[in-house]
Amino acid sequence: MYKYYYETPIGRICIEEDNEFITKIDTTSEENHIEEKETKLIKKTYEQLMEYFNGKRKTFNIPLKLNGTEFQKKVWKELLKIPYGETCTYKDIAINIGNEKACRAVGGANNKNSIIIVVPCHRVIGKNGDLVGYACGLDVKSKLLEIEKKNK
Repeated sequence: MYKYYYETPIGRICIEEDNEFITKIDTTSEENHIEEKETKLIKKTYEQLMEYFNGKRKTFNIPLKLNGTEFQKKVWKELLKIPYGETCTYKDIAINIGNEKACRAVGGANNKNSIIIVVPCHRVIGKNGDLVGYACGLDVKSKLLEIEKKNK
């Protein structure tokens, strides 16, 4: 496993790789014993993220390894289906995964998403259209949605 840190338009991010899969993209920098090294895949991921921030990339082409419960993985896979520049609600996701009453659980799974931007939990909004519940902060969520709206 390797990790590497970069400065981006949303602040410092950490990208982690495990056996040629990206396992984490996050703004938190927790202390762990993963070796800090910029691998080819980590660098490719950073480059694609920078293209995204600059409005030049709408989809990502990197191998992901989603680590979580089966329910979380189901939610995260559904998030990957939300088109660039569009949003949906927690209830929409719950319905799409076949459990209409799981809105809160969908929110919990979103909160545990460790591959931000690429697994676009920022595209999930409250039922009344409000920006709610983003682990990196609502200012970051707003900025990501604005990038997508401007470059749709």
